[in-house]
Amino acid sequence: MVTAIKLIDKHVGSLMCSFLGFFNRNKPIKQNAEINKIFLVQLWGIGETISTLPAIEAFRKKFPKAEINILATSRNKNVYFENKNIDKVITLKLNPFSILGFIFKNIKEYDLVIDMEEYLNISAIISFFAGKDSVGYSHGARAKLYDVKVKYNDRQHAVQTFLDLARALDADYSVNKLPKLNFSKNDKNAVDKLLEDSKIKSNDFVVCIAPGAAESAKCRMWPFDRYAELCDEIIARHKAKIIFVGDKNEIKLVSDIQKKMESKDTINMTGKITLNQLFYLISKCNLFVGNDAGPMHVAAAQGIKTLGLFGPNLPIRFG
Repeated sequence: MVTAIKLIDKHVGSLMCSFLGFFNRNKPIKQNAEINKIFLVQLWGIGETISTLPAIEAFRKKFPKAEINILATSRNKNVYFENKNIDKVITLKLNPFSILGFIFKNIKEYDLVIDMEEYLNISAIISFFAGKDSVGYSHGARAKLYDVKVKYNDRQHAVQTFLDLARALDADYSVNKLPKLNFSKNDKNAVDKLLEDSKIKSNDFVVCIAPGAAESAKCRMWPFDRYAELCDEIIARHKAKIIFVGDKNEIKLVSDIQKKMESKDTINMTGKITLNQLFYLISKCNLFVGNDAGPMHVAAAQGIKTLGLFGPNLPIRFG
């Protein structure tokens, strides 16, 4: 599904951007006082979405009285749960009917649209129709649709690359850590019950292990047998409690790791908790170990000591 979406976006979306680019006037954007409604677009990965949070804080600081809404999908919307800098999260289904329906209902609805997607063409097309003015990155056919084009720098941390969009609007902002991610009281209660049922005590050394990766980035996964060896070593040295996490597609992966391990005393929460419950669960752990994937970014945001395993991506971007 993900591969199909990306292929359609790459080929059909690129042609549409080139065509619509003929109608873009590349006009100067409005002054701050005229910007009352702002729309942000971020449709894809959990890690990238978490990395947008400092930029969103910068937009809120720059435009304190503006209504700031964000367009997300079911896969990443929960990152923005109860975020104080966002007025409304709008969920979009990535199919032609939903996209066209959204566009027709929101033509020039916003004073300013900021496309925080790095590669997708559809986000640029949505920005072109929904905004009176728009800001986005300067690479690819999609750049023809923006009024303000920002150089995409992939040799710095992704947080800084998203902040470059804010800096283009004179919304400078410096950060040295990610904002914490939110969860509900029900999320907390559900995870506390799972921990209680798993005999986890408050003084236990708890290590969260996330051995999976996004379906489009399986090449980033450390071999499962090495995870098995590492987990055995952690248990032997620290008498640690190991909790495995991941989505339902990674149940077999975790099962293979558990079978390979000498120790059989591990806790498997793979496919059993929601994303917001994961936010709380990781905040209760002493250490996180995982591949360059969404849970790693969750751990970093929650302030947990994090060991991220990179390959073949660049740690400078997502470390």
